[in-house]
This record gives sequence, C-alpha cells and structure tokens, in this order.
Amino acid sequence: MASPSKPQQATYDAVVIGAGIQGSFAAYHLAQRHRNTLLLEQFILPHSRGSSHGQSRITRSAYTQAHYARMMPESFRLWQRLEAEAGTSLYRQTGLVLLGPAGDPELESCRRSLGAGTVLDATGLAQRFPGLRLRAGEVALWDGTGGVLFADRALRAVQDVFRRRGGTLRDGEKVLRIEPGAVLTVTTTAGLYRAPRLIITAGAWTGALVAPLGLRLPLQPLRIDVCYWREKEPGSPSMGRAGPCFITLGLSRAPHGIYGLPALEYPGLVKVSRARRWRRDPLARPPVTSCPQVCHHHGSPTDPEERDRVPPGAPRPDVTLLSSFISSYLPGLEPQPAVVETCLYTNTPDADFILDRHPKFSNIIIGAGFSGHGFKLAPVVGKLLCELSLGEETSHSMAPFAITRFPGVLRAAL
Repeated sequence: MASPSKPQQATYDAVVIGAGIQGSFAAYHLAQRHRNTLLLEQFILPHSRGSSHGQSRITRSAYTQAHYARMMPESFRLWQRLEAEAGTSLYRQTGLVLLGPAGDPELESCRRSLGAGTVLDATGLAQRFPGLRLRAGEVALWDGTGGVLFADRALRAVQDVFRRRGGTLRDGEKVLRIEPGAVLTVTTTAGLYRAPRLIITAGAWTGALVAPLGLRLPLQPLRIDVCYWREKEPGSPSMGRAGPCFITLGLSRAPHGIYGLPALEYPGLVKVSRARRWRRDPLARPPVTSCPQVCHHHGSPTDPEERDRVPPGAPRPDVTLLSSFISSYLPGLEPQPAVVETCLYTNTPDADFILDRHPKFSNIIIGAGFSGHGFKLAPVVGKLLCELSLGEETSHSMAPFAITRFPGVLRAAL
C-alpha cells in the first residue's frame, strides 16, 4: 500500500487523516454512504507507532458514564456487522469482572448500566474464578458481555471492507498542510488532494495538525507500560486463556485503576496494566495492555515522535505498583512481568472524547482524545464523525464531546 513516487492530485468527496481504528471506521461509514473517500496514513501499514496496534482490547457493556453506556449496544452490533462483512472473528466473549469496594458509587453506576448484574463476594469470586482474589469488604460485578476484541485483526478488517467499497487508502504520506475553504486542500509528502469535507483522527499528532487551523486542543500524549505476566503453573486456574477480563474501581491498592486480559497474545502470559483513572480529574490517564495482560492506565507525558526512546535504566513506578497488585489479587502469576512493551494514548483533561466540528471551519471534523478507552467504541465513533461531516443529525448526543467545553481553545483567526 505504500505510495508511488509520482505526486498525486485528486478530488474526493471526503478525506480522512489518520488510519487508526477511529479514522478507519469514519472512512468505512463514508464509503458505506457511497462517498468517494481518501484515507491517509503517515506511516507504512501495519505499524506500531500509534494507539491502534496490538492484538487485544477489552470490550464491555458496563460503564460509569451514561453516555458511553448508551453507545455500547450499537457498538456491539456494528462489530458483529463488520465480522460478517469481513468473514472473520473479531471478538472473544470471556466475560468481565469489575472489582471494587462494596457500595462504591462507580461500581453502582456500572451495575445500573448493565440493567442487572451479578455481584460476587470474595467467596463467590474465588469459586467462579480461582485465579482472582478479593479482600474483605470488596466485591466483583459480573458483565457477561465483556470480552476481548482482536485489535490488529479488527483494524485490517475495517480497512479491507473500506477498500472493497471503493475507498482509497494511502499510507506513507505525512500531511504537510491543510488549507481551509469550501473545498479544502490537503498537501502531503506525496500529493495534493481536495475535498469538501475533512475528518482529522490523527491520534497524538492531532494537536500539531490543528494548531495551524487556529485550535489549541488540550491533548496530552502519554507513553504507557504494557505488561505481560507469566503464570506460575501453566494451565492452572489462574488468569490463563480461560479467565475473564477485569477492571478495578477504587480499590485501596489500585487507586488509579488496573485492568487485565487473559493469556491470548503470548502463550502463558497474562496482560495486566494500570488503567485510566475513572473519576474525573485534570490528570486522568488512559489504559494499558498485557498477557495474561494486567495493566495500569497511567503513563508518562511524551512527544509521539520520541515515544520509544526510553533511557536505559529509567524507573518504571507503574511496574512496581502492578507487581504489588499481582501479589495481592492474582497470586497465580509471577510477581515480575515477563514482557514490558509501550503504547501511546492521547488524553483529554476530563477523559471524554473530542468529536466535533472545527469552531471556525465547519467542514473540518475532529476526533481525538480517546483517553485509552476508545477502541471498543470505534464503530460508533466513526459513524458519528461521518454524520457530522455529512451534516446529518447525529445518532447520539454530542454534548459530552464538544470542543467548546474547554475554554480558550480557539486562537487568533488565520
């Protein structure tokens, strides 16, 4: 898919910048509506420079925020439709448990978002999932819809269907300039393209792209440690392949949240990471991945161009925190990670997405700041971005995602 050396010049109905999962779904929905669409990606595909790579992501129905809970049923339906169109499996239903103190308000919000949910005490959880251990006063909420999305496979699938519907995907083309107007002009390292509508879904690079358009968005790219943990006894009833996903809420030993996935990526390794802070605060940080994967969604501010340049011997406090959590709650795993990778997240101050028109140029649509919990919602996000770009009434309320919730983002006129 790499671009030919000959400079390109073409006119499209729509251009989408950024071929991660959000931009790919936006392009997919535009193509479904018979719009001649160009999807641009600055790196050669596939790549691991952004936020959509890797083999697994959690999906679930339980959400503390009502606006995301309302979007999840449609998201499940659209994932199923993509599976049918692509002829491949994209989802494994493992179930998910949310761990937290009994009576925790956020846990109660999740229970309400499920409509009903089984609450397990420490004994009930141990009987059902011997690899997970709770402490006194803690409970687990069961979300039977939860499971694992196969991320790399899903990204390929949506791009393949987009191309089959007549869409054009050009990778290895970095955007150099965007010229607003009734017909916009996008100049890349390999061509010049015109279209009456533009969608920007460039992840951690979004801030730099929209700054020349007079926007200063409060986006913070973070480098996240993604940790995979070995089972002490492979095949034992710990977090192995048969285990559920989990997320912690308000545990005294996991104040910022931790999430985990069963051993799907690396044989015998569970993915567990520190998770995005669920309570709203100006430093809310996104989620991370591992194998059995247990992750902490906290990370270090980074320049997306420098993400992989971690100084040798640099401290990793999140790994220390996760090791303590593993010892307490997942005693069937080795307390030191077998594999540590990095991933890139882009956060907003309130951890809600930005899905909106440019305040000055209404035919420029921006999708950004997915704050570590956007992958599962990408089918709906792409649909909303498509609807915004076509001037249609959106299928969900856009109030939580408005740019104007952040004061002072619009700079001097160009």
